[in-house]
Amino acid sequence: MAISQEISYRLERLILDGGLAPGQKIPSERQLSMRLGVSRSVIREALHELQGRGVIETRHGKGSFVASMVPEPEELDNQSPLMHLYEGHPRTLYDLLEVREQLEGQAAFLAAQRATRLDKHRITKAFQALEATDPLSNARPDHNFHLAIVEASHNPVLVHVLSGLKNMMLMTVQASVANLNPRQEMRGQIARQHKQLYNAILAGKANAAQKAAVAHVRFVSNAMKKLEMEGREVIRIPIPKISPDQQHLTSL
Repeated sequence: MAISQEISYRLERLILDGGLAPGQKIPSERQLSMRLGVSRSVIREALHELQGRGVIETRHGKGSFVASMVPEPEELDNQSPLMHLYEGHPRTLYDLLEVREQLEGQAAFLAAQRATRLDKHRITKAFQALEATDPLSNARPDHNFHLAIVEASHNPVLVHVLSGLKNMMLMTVQASVANLNPRQEMRGQIARQHKQLYNAILAGKANAAQKAAVAHVRFVSNAMKKLEMEGREVIRIPIPKISPDQQHLTSL
């Protein structure tokens, strides 16, 4: 393996392990040369390889930055097959919640183990934004909090899967907010669940974080099923239009 390829591989591992986060500026060629003990020409070639693979991006006059590991998904429209299933089959809401329960539980487990200082800062900002927002209209801050945890898992495949379903997952959060948050007891329980999840991740308690994430999503699902069993209509909110600026995973 050429030296430049070895260096590019080491930089990729640094990105995957969270040492360099998406959007973060790459150290200068000089800094990398000194840190890795190779010439600047080798560093330049390694960065060129990473740029060619889309791992980093160069901004004129500013330097190189870590690219987003997951491309922004196309916005779902009213013609989406999954949207038709969601609108026409009541069970699809619960199918989506089943996916959230499993994948977000695993994401919380990994985030508790792998979250960097920057990850914890982002999760804290998302949690504080959620707490500061009116619970009757806090679907997006709620969603952003969960997505910040997913990003902190540092599992690109897991992030990619959930990102591809991002808008559909947001719909489950909107349904939860519309149906459960107006009920004070349920609203309070959801708030306590979010805090329990947040504290477990920041404390690095992986099993507790996974348990809290799974219990939270399962509670939402069971609570809405109970409403339907009682003969009450469960609101399923159509997906809103999302601007490009709002499409960032955490919007922090």
